[in-house]
Amino acid sequence: MITRRLLRVLLTFTLVLGLGHPALAQPAPLTVFAAASLKNVLDDAAAAYAKDSGTPPARINYAASSVLAKQIEQGAPADVFLSADTRWMDDLASKGLIKAASRKDLFTNHLALVAPKASAIRLTIKPGFDLAAALGTGRLAMAGPEVPAGRYGQEALTALGVWDSIKNKTARGENVRATLQFVARGEAPLGVVYDTDALSEPAVKIVGLFPEGSHPKIVYPGAVVAASTNPAAAPFLAWLQSAKGEAIFKRYGFFALK
Repeated sequence: MITRRLLRVLLTFTLVLGLGHPALAQPAPLTVFAAASLKNVLDDAAAAYAKDSGTPPARINYAASSVLAKQIEQGAPADVFLSADTRWMDDLASKGLIKAASRKDLFTNHLALVAPKASAIRLTIKPGFDLAAALGTGRLAMAGPEVPAGRYGQEALTALGVWDSIKNKTARGENVRATLQFVARGEAPLGVVYDTDALSEPAVKIVGLFPEGSHPKIVYPGAVVAASTNPAAAPFLAWLQSAKGEAIFKRYGFFALK
C-alpha cells in the first residue's frame, strides 16, 4: 500500500516535471488590430484559423484604421495590423513600425450609398446627381475624413460634383460601423459605407454603388507589427490569403487581391 508520505512525494515529482516540460507551454494568443469594417468576416476567419492551426483564438481590436495606427505608434501591443486603406499602413511603414517584408495587399470591396430598409429613396449615382434633394432636411451619414471610408466618400462625391451641395449636411461617425448604425436606426436617411458593411446589416439596403473611378481603389493591406514576437503572426496573414481564408472573405462580399 502506498503511504501518504510516498504519495505526496510522487505528486510533487509529477508536478515539477509538468511545470518544467516545454511541450505543455501554451502559445500566446495573437493580437490583431483590424479596421472596423472587417468585424464580421474577421471574427469568422480568425475562428477558422484557430481551429486549423491549433492556436488560441486571436484577440481582435476593431476601430478606425486611423485610430489603430495611432495606437500602434504609441506602443499598443499588437501583432498584426489590418487596415482599410494603404495610407495608414504607409504611415506606420515610414516610421519603421511594421515588418516591411510581411506587408500584403489582401482584399478589396466597394463604396456604397445606403438607406434604411423601408426607405423609398431611389437614386442613380452619377455626375451631378441630386443627393441634396434626396436628403431633404436629413443628413448624410459618413465616417470622419481621417477614416478611410469617410475619405473615399468625400473624394467620390467631389469627383461627381455634388460635395459642395451636401458638405454642410453630414453626420460624421467615428468609424464606418458607427456610420452604418446612423442609417440602421433611421437617424440619417442616407449613408456612405462599404457594400460589405451593408450586407452585414439587415436594417439597411444598398441604393447604389459609387463608380470605382470616382475614388482611389479600396485596398485592405495587412502586415506584421515590427514589435511583435508572436510566431503565429506571419502564418495568420498567409492563411488569410489561402483558399480557405479567401472563401470566407468572399462569402462576406470581399474580393482577394493577387
